[in-house]
Amino acid sequence: MNLVASNFPSHWQWGLWLVAVLLGALIVRKASWRMLSDATNLNIFLAATVCVLGLWLIKTGIKPGLNFHLIGATALTLMFRPLFALFSLALLTAAISIWHGEYLAFAVNWLILGGVPVGVSWAIFRLVDRKLPNHLFIYIFVNAFFGAALAAVAVGLVSTGFVALAGSYTLNYLLAEYLPYFFLIAFSEAFITGMLITMMVIYKPEWVSTFDDKRYLAD
Repeated sequence: MNLVASNFPSHWQWGLWLVAVLLGALIVRKASWRMLSDATNLNIFLAATVCVLGLWLIKTGIKPGLNFHLIGATALTLMFRPLFALFSLALLTAAISIWHGEYLAFAVNWLILGGVPVGVSWAIFRLVDRKLPNHLFIYIFVNAFFGAALAAVAVGLVSTGFVALAGSYTLNYLLAEYLPYFFLIAFSEAFITGMLITMMVIYKPEWVSTFDDKRYLAD
């Protein structure tokens, strides 16, 4: 989804932008920016961001503001942890907003396409990290496959609720013609994220900051 400014009341923008600014301030303050001072890390971060941008550009839609595309947030979260994942998604949202001239819609799109899936993905990772055994299959299947699918469904639910509350489209229309597509996206999101994370933890585990081969591959 890529909401347009006309999809929601103008007075909502103040609150949405306030939340976005506070989240941006948290990233600026808490993120370990020294990580990007290393050329290798910076190249990996930029390459991952560009790859996700490619996924975002492959989209379809049914109505203005009701577009569908893969998200990639779970892969970014597992690779870079939540703050840098949010930063990457902020760059993507800004690029798309500028491209389409929807500057005022940046905040809501970043919060829904960035904040929601990253929050869900990180919550699942933290829960699995605390409650389940350290096993490669659990890491890949639960964090990557299941986490990506649940994150995509969460985006669909939040965006459906937001658009319905904004009054742009009726809830009945959204439930019948919009939300079901996110379950299809969830399957694709799970498959692609799981495949990519599997390949990286096998061949380039240093690219996945939440993965520790000594921990998950211990005898």
